[in-house]
Amino acid sequence: MAKAHTYVLGINAYDHDVSACLLKDGVIVCAIEKERITRQKHATGFYDEVVDYCLEAEGIKISDLDMVVRNCYVLPIEDLETRLLYENVPELMTEDEREIAATHPLHMTQSDKVVTISHHMAHAYSAFAACPFDEGAVMIVDGVGSYAADVREPGQLTEGVNPLARESESYYSFKGKDLTALKKVWLEPQRGFLSDEFYFMPGLGAAYSKVSSYIFGDWNKCGEVMGLAPYGRPEAFPPLIRIVDGELTFTEWDRSFNRPWDMIEDWETSPKLQHWQDMAWRMQDDSERVLLMRAKWLRETTGARNLCIAGGVGLNCVANGKLVREAGFENVWVQPAAGDNGISIGCAYYGYLKLLGKERGHVINQAYFGKSYPALATREDAAQARYKLDMKVKHSDDICAETAKLLTEGKVFGWYQGGAEFGPRALGNRSILVDPRKPEMKDIVNKRVKHRQAFRPFAPIVIAERSAEIFEGEEDSPFMLLAKRVLPEWKDRIPAIVHVDGTARVQTVTQEQNPKMYRLLKEFEALTGVPVLLNTSFNVKGEPIVETPEDAIACFLSTGFDYLALHDMLIEKTPMHRVLAPVRRTMNDISAMVRRGLDDGNGGAD
Repeated sequence: MAKAHTYVLGINAYDHDVSACLLKDGVIVCAIEKERITRQKHATGFYDEVVDYCLEAEGIKISDLDMVVRNCYVLPIEDLETRLLYENVPELMTEDEREIAATHPLHMTQSDKVVTISHHMAHAYSAFAACPFDEGAVMIVDGVGSYAADVREPGQLTEGVNPLARESESYYSFKGKDLTALKKVWLEPQRGFLSDEFYFMPGLGAAYSKVSSYIFGDWNKCGEVMGLAPYGRPEAFPPLIRIVDGELTFTEWDRSFNRPWDMIEDWETSPKLQHWQDMAWRMQDDSERVLLMRAKWLRETTGARNLCIAGGVGLNCVANGKLVREAGFENVWVQPAAGDNGISIGCAYYGYLKLLGKERGHVINQAYFGKSYPALATREDAAQARYKLDMKVKHSDDICAETAKLLTEGKVFGWYQGGAEFGPRALGNRSILVDPRKPEMKDIVNKRVKHRQAFRPFAPIVIAERSAEIFEGEEDSPFMLLAKRVLPEWKDRIPAIVHVDGTARVQTVTQEQNPKMYRLLKEFEALTGVPVLLNTSFNVKGEPIVETPEDAIACFLSTGFDYLALHDMLIEKTPMHRVLAPVRRTMNDISAMVRRGLDDGNGGAD
């Protein structure tokens, strides 16, 4: 009997943003990041949870998979897993995970159905394999990729390269399912502390991460650098990157770089703030210049009309907007999980197209790849005994109409529908929504819900066919990865989503992509004449986007939301919640202190 379907699983393993993506006959049926399950931002470690999530969502077993393709930029998986047998690296595998891995069929496997590919190859397949174009060019730029010694696919321009050099930029052309490498930029090994943090290497993504670490104390806060940049003074800071004959040279950091991030109560009152703002402006401007130069070279070299982008730098929506306007391509497409979480997409498509020899056919036109939690389950979650005194729950006969009306009254909504988005952006299924017409809503959401710096902008979600009336440019932006200028006549009508530089990180939505969100926007437009809502991710600072109904309810009750729309249930807080919330917070703080004491060996028996 012939096998009914072809299943391929892609995995981004061990280091940050562990994820899995499952293809069924070349179509993404499920994808999940580990952080959504563990509730630890950018979760690392073993990948059993994301694998189980995808298999359970589809109702299959590991034995039903035709191919498993994996990547970790640190080392090939086979080498990494061998090292972890005798090296204790808790951030890559905890003691609990070691026990799980010992009996897991994918760990230390010898199966010829399980393959490892290099980092930029996975990024490249994530960029073009399910794009809307038959041919075009591919741009991959990130912090750090595989060692040259570990790039084993043929034709990847590794000849004469230092085996310990790391991938930084890769450029390709594609036609159909055939991918051709045109140029690769390598990071040469550098002197430094410990294993030489990658952000001391001479690369574009590495330099951006270095600035992120300098300003925010975290290499992975590049989005915050991008948001801070418009507050800087143009040309107040000397260039960090120079371009000489198409090659990049990087400024050596010296004793003048002496105002790094420190642990302060109020970051925005620091006397270092202007220095940080100026540095952010310079890093963003340098990046845009480099990317535009590379994109123009790529277009002139290939003659391509279409450009596909992936890699962590592909999340820079301001730079993406500049490429759309100035690089000369007719179309620019950035896949929704352009960072390392999207590596699992590329791994899966490499397995399907390259290893199994299948043909392209699927286009990613929406990113709701998480599993859905049925309405019955959400009612049970909402009715849990410990929440009964906190919440008033009612079924809504028209959740879109009710929500739209309450939004016009200035209410802050948690909006939870269907399967979760894959990638870092909330695209209308795990969103916080407010009325963009009121300028104070930006500060209200920042202070009451998100608990983040006031300089950080919020994004608009807009009916796709109305977008060009409000924002510059005709192109759609379904994954919130393009910054567009807000047209002058609309700036005062939707001030809560206009950044200090007059731009907005736009998400367009069609009825086909998200029928419920589209209808909510239409209802809001009918009441206000404005087909736009402020849309930000359903989480608080430092936490991942909510995954389950339980996550949504917990976030709703612990922050300054007014309402939660959970499928067709409308939930609000009761007066009793004001009494119970402080008690719960105190108990949670005590529990956390006890756990820390036990972990430190101070609270347990000898």
